[in-house]
Order: sequence, then C-alpha cells, then structure tokens
Amino acid sequence: MAIKQPSDKSHFILPDLGEGLEEAELIKWRVKPGEKVAEHQTLAEMETDKALVEVPSPWAGVIRELHGAEGDTIKVGAVLVSYEAGSGARATAAGAAGTGASKASAAGDRPATGSRVAVAEPDESVREDAGTVVGSVGGTMRISTALTRRREDSAASAPAGRALATPAVRRIARDAGVDINRVPGSGRGGRVTAGDVQSFIGRDTTDRAGATPSRGGAAAADAAPVLISTDDVSERIPFRGVRRKIAASLTRAVQTAVHFTCTEEADVTQLDVKRREYARVLGTKLSFLPFVVLAVCRSLRSHPSLNANVDDASGEILRKSVVNLGVAVDTDHGLMVPVIHDCARLSLVAVAEVVGTLAAGCRDRSIAREKLIGGTFTISNVGSYGGLFATPIINYPEVGILALGRVYEKVLVRGGAFYAGRVMPLSISCDHRVVDGAEAARFLGTLRTLLESPDQLLG
Repeated sequence: MAIKQPSDKSHFILPDLGEGLEEAELIKWRVKPGEKVAEHQTLAEMETDKALVEVPSPWAGVIRELHGAEGDTIKVGAVLVSYEAGSGARATAAGAAGTGASKASAAGDRPATGSRVAVAEPDESVREDAGTVVGSVGGTMRISTALTRRREDSAASAPAGRALATPAVRRIARDAGVDINRVPGSGRGGRVTAGDVQSFIGRDTTDRAGATPSRGGAAAADAAPVLISTDDVSERIPFRGVRRKIAASLTRAVQTAVHFTCTEEADVTQLDVKRREYARVLGTKLSFLPFVVLAVCRSLRSHPSLNANVDDASGEILRKSVVNLGVAVDTDHGLMVPVIHDCARLSLVAVAEVVGTLAAGCRDRSIAREKLIGGTFTISNVGSYGGLFATPIINYPEVGILALGRVYEKVLVRGGAFYAGRVMPLSISCDHRVVDGAEAARFLGTLRTLLESPDQLLG
C-alpha cells in the first residue's frame, strides 16, 4: 500500500531511508523549534546500517516541535517534525518523490540493549508517505512487491498458535527452557527475536520468584542486570551510533552462525617483488590487499560454497553467482564493511582504486548505504595493525570471512635450501552449518597457491 505525507503539511513522517528499513537512529538535529526552513533543507542526520543520511524537509515552513532526542531510535512512519499551523500550506508544493520507498511499520526489530526508542510512534491515521532520503519529497512511494509478498507469506506460513522465529532463536528459547509459542514477537510480521526471548525470560523469572529453578534458570540469571561498579570511571561514552550497530550485528552473528576457524601461512616473497614492480610502474604506493582480493575472487570460483548467504527465515543456503566482496575498514566511528560489488570483473589497478575510494567514504561518513550491503564474503586486514592470526566474526548472513595477518620475515626452506622469505598469515572463519572444515582448508590451500604464484595470479 502506498504511504503519503499529510496533505495539510502539519507534520513530517519519517520515510523509509532505504529499501525495507523500519527504523533509524537520530544522530544530530540540524534545525530547532521556531526556525523557518526552506524546502529540501536538511532537518536531521540519521544513521541506518552504519550509513549516515541527511533527511530533508519536504516543504518550507516553521518548525513547531522536534520529535525525539539525539541518540533515539525513530520508527519509520513516526512523526519526526511538526510544523506551525498553516506554515506549510503557504509554502510551495513539494516536488516529485525521489527513489526508494517502503511501507511504514511500527513493528520493527527490537533495538540493541541499552538503546533508547523515541516516544514518537507511527501515525496510523496517515496511510501514505512520499518521503525520501535525498531530493524532493512528494507524490507516492511503493514498497518492493517482493518484500511485501515475503512479509505476507511469513505471516501466513505459521500455523495457528505457533510462533514465527528463526532456527537460531528457537534454539535460544529451547536451551533456556522457554516455550517460544508463549513469547510475544516484536519483529517483522510478529516474528520472535532473540531480544524477545531474553525479555520474556526476565519477566518469567520475576513472576516465579522463589520457585524451584527450572532448566532455564542459568539463562534467566544471565539475563538479569549485572552489578557494575561506577568507581574510578574516567569517561562515560554513550553506546550508540556505529558502535551500537556493530554490537547488534556481531551479537546476531555469534548467536546464529556456528563459527570455526582455520589458519594457514603463504610465502609471499615473490608476490612482494611483483608488488614493488607494479608500484614503480604505477608511480603509487601499492599494498598486498589488492592482490589478495584478486586471489580471493579466484579461490571463491573454485570453492563456491563459501560465496553464499544463509537465509535462516526460509531455511535456505543462497550460493551467489557473483563475488560481492566486503573489505573491513577501521574508522574513528567503528568498523565498517563496504562492499565491492561484482569484484571478480575488476583489474588489479581498479581494485586498488575502489578500495581506496570506499575506505575514504567510510571514514568521512559519505558512503551510500547500498555500498554497505549485499556482501557474499569479507576480508579483514588485521595485519595492518600488527596482528598475526585472528578468529574473525562472520559478517552474517555471509558464511565466511578471511583475516590477513601482518607480513613478516621468516626463514623458509625450498628444495632443501634455507632462504629468508616473507610470510602472510591467513585465518578464515566459516559457518559450520554450511561449510565443512575440509572445504575451508581446501579454500586456504587454493588461496595460498595463488599468492605464492604471482604470475599465475596475474596471468
């Protein structure tokens, strides 16, 4: 169903800031009550999936009230800004709607622990919303039919009295001794989330205080608030923004994927020579990363089970025909993972340029949200900060992540002779539900062969 902004221009409803999103975190207000704003003037900066977006005013007017404080999580469909009566009506009409649209919904997933939710709730009386992230706001926007159909199918797929939940959430409930069918769901389409289970455990424990501990007693104790000393605190840092997004993503990954890690070392002595030759020809500094990116793309072609996503909601493994490679970037705001889409088609020089551009976009928060989603495999270069081996956390719903260690000198043996070489440590974590240990080891073997044979890699 199409959703529209109110015709009297008395208030502005938060639109979907990206395909299928249901909420966004308010980072900074760019206006204040009583201020006169122009059409398309930025009202606020909001964060969705680590991407920072500017929300424009759909029309000119005078701000009467701001709904929500910085750090609040605002639901799509909630009133974001109220205007003085009649101020919007005197302004020029809003322009045509921009790209991207979604049905407003108040039933989003529960925010990360410790987060605040704005008091503004979705305006159910308003059925249409023409909001957009950039450009003019007006007209109508429609949700993806595939997303709508999926929500309807999900709601219809659960038998009467049986809760909608992923296998991972069902496992959490089962281990805690909780009947998941008794847990109220706050997720999309009434789906029960891990947070719902933990909240139910806490309530159930309170209701049964003094009763004999059940099988879920340990889990209930874990869910209880932990006493934390406030002595000698040098600084209090709000758990918000990118850091909160990271915490939510990692928690979900650990609770869902079954992690295991394999390690290997690659002799990159000859690759280092080739890297220096390329750098001299190009007249620029060139790291090992672009070479590893090419090698990973080639290796994933030989081991397609690692180039996949897990759809726990439908119980399917989705192997991908193209490599959308995520490259972890350390920023002042926290770890971000931009994605190089269809990476295998790029040359070495193109990979180096794209990695540099995406990293810069992450650090100055200008990167578009679509550059942060859709990954099929991830590389994390922990070696650039001095580490050797690691146990990286999978970027769920992907099934594999490779950590690169610091390249260091080591005495090696070839043909019975010793020589001083350069070695790159490699660590891969995989979802054991999808990838067997032997396949992960074979992937590392293929990767090592390519890195140790630069002519083959670049041929």
